Amino acid sequence: MLHNRVAVIFAGGKSSRMGRDKSLLPFGGFGSMSEFQHTKLSQWFGEVYLSSKTNKFDFDAKLIEDNYPQSSPLVGLISIFEHLEAEEVFVLSVDAPLVDQEIITTLYQASNAYDAVIAKTPGGTQPLCGIYRRSILPKAKEFLAQDNHKLNFLLKKSHSKFVLFESDAKFANLNHPHEYQEALLVDTL
Repeated sequence: MLHNRVAVIFAGGKSSRMGRDKSLLPFGGFGSMSEFQHTKLSQWFGEVYLSSKTNKFDFDAKLIEDNYPQSSPLVGLISIFEHLEAEEVFVLSVDAPLVDQEIITTLYQASNAYDAVIAKTPGGTQPLCGIYRRSILPKAKEFLAQDNHKLNFLLKKSHSKFVLFESDAKFANLNHPHEYQEALLVDTL
């Protein structure tokens, strides 16, 4: 089902709460969380890319560098659609390594004629775990022109579907050192 689809891992964040670049931290037996996510998604998707400001990775991967100087997931999203010809992409944050194939499949099953299909948990919307379609690009560019980089607001102003998952556990973002250490104990892949 996913082998003809495109996935993009967002790995360009500032990692200010972690204190160092979390995309480059070792994880799951791999040299970096980026390599872990790339390897995992490559098992399921036909094409997998990394989205980042620069090529800071020490493994072979296709890279989409931001086309704009601002640092935000909105800039990454716009750059993806300016770089790729794909009509839709699955996006996942590099720091959410517990998201699995079941979650991704559930999102694709809910996918229809929406600009975006996004995971939602009791803890809130997960804008960097979802499917975005090219149809969101004009509104995303409007937001960029207004210097509004909030993906959640973009999703509310677009034709979006939010798919509710009962638990936050697999959507854990590893933002702080203690969260990273806890995730290292989880069996992954």
